[in-house]
Amino acid sequence: MLWIKNGDVHAPKALGVHDILVSGGKISGLFPVGALTPDALEKIEPDFVTLEADGRPVIPGIVDRHVHFNGAGGEGGPMYRTPPLQLSSFIEAGVTSAVGVLGTDGACRSLRELLMKARGLEAEGISAWILTGSYSIPSVTLTGDVMSDICLIDRVIGLKMALSDHRSSHPSVEEIRRAVSDTRTGGMLAGKSGVVCVHMGTEKTAYAPLVEAVENTDVPLAQFGPTHIARCEALLKESIAYGRRGGYLDITAESDEAPLFGISTRNALRFLLDGGVPSERITLSSDGNGSMARFDARGNVIGMGIGSIRTVLRAILSLWDDKTFDREAVLAMGTSNVADHLGLRGKGRIEKGADADLLVLGGGGEKPAQKLRHVVAKGQVMMRDGIVVRKGTFEE
Repeated sequence: MLWIKNGDVHAPKALGVHDILVSGGKISGLFPVGALTPDALEKIEPDFVTLEADGRPVIPGIVDRHVHFNGAGGEGGPMYRTPPLQLSSFIEAGVTSAVGVLGTDGACRSLRELLMKARGLEAEGISAWILTGSYSIPSVTLTGDVMSDICLIDRVIGLKMALSDHRSSHPSVEEIRRAVSDTRTGGMLAGKSGVVCVHMGTEKTAYAPLVEAVENTDVPLAQFGPTHIARCEALLKESIAYGRRGGYLDITAESDEAPLFGISTRNALRFLLDGGVPSERITLSSDGNGSMARFDARGNVIGMGIGSIRTVLRAILSLWDDKTFDREAVLAMGTSNVADHLGLRGKGRIEKGADADLLVLGGGGEKPAQKLRHVVAKGQVMMRDGIVVRKGTFEE
């Protein structure tokens, strides 16, 4: 049993100051400060644990829908393959739920290894799923076809593909229609979302193949999850019409100062919201641990970076006190919006019965929303007073 005392709860909706009681990895309830007492809790669980929030914000753990947690890269050759992430990287980023993906390399990168990494992260203390496929259509799979992967493998919740990118397989509209139909049906049979994550490039076709693929069908446009949509101005402009038609839009979170992946999150969000895209259909992800290849006009690799898994929390915190944005809406983009689109029940919210994935912000004399103080994942304390207390199996 865990007792989080005196927290300013943002669920993502601002609920005010409460105590939070956690039992069996779930949130048992939110209580007025003073309603719970040590004597009463000792009668239920003598070894209960206490975390002091001291009036600081408590938010849901980040649900990151796009992480290369078993490594990525390779566009510039074998030396550019990024290594797997360790558990502490997720904790320091406030990521308590992550979806692992392959990238450009579906030939030498293994879905089997990605699946086992997800299972390892689950055993170490956070929640993890994967997408089958990589950039190419037809897709690489575990069982031989996309529908079976989703139906038969518990941690597989959808499909990854690439579009409008020079590294994609440039699938036909018919191939896209078949892929999204199989993914949707597999999801229905397995009780999963069956969302198709679409890596978006900068080619002029933009979203047109996705829209055409579902035209004259009953497959909703929301079955796709286009990502990297703020990578260039042309694609971001096309995103307005796509979002207003009912599509989801995923922004790869970027800093204000030196965005690695196009347009800053602040500017991209303002553009989408001003353009009439509903905030509940916008999500944030990190592309964490992905290789950030830079190409010249001829398509040659001229530089390489690596994506940080911390960018979603950083983006949320950078906008925390910006009065031009709705705090609840921005927080939802990295928590409840993602959980809703991916069908991750119990994730992304602070409410009775939800999984106890919680972040307590602030500490060390900083402003309340400038860094992490405590991290709880599935009811277990992973960070206390800014120090990671639960590390991965092979971490020192």
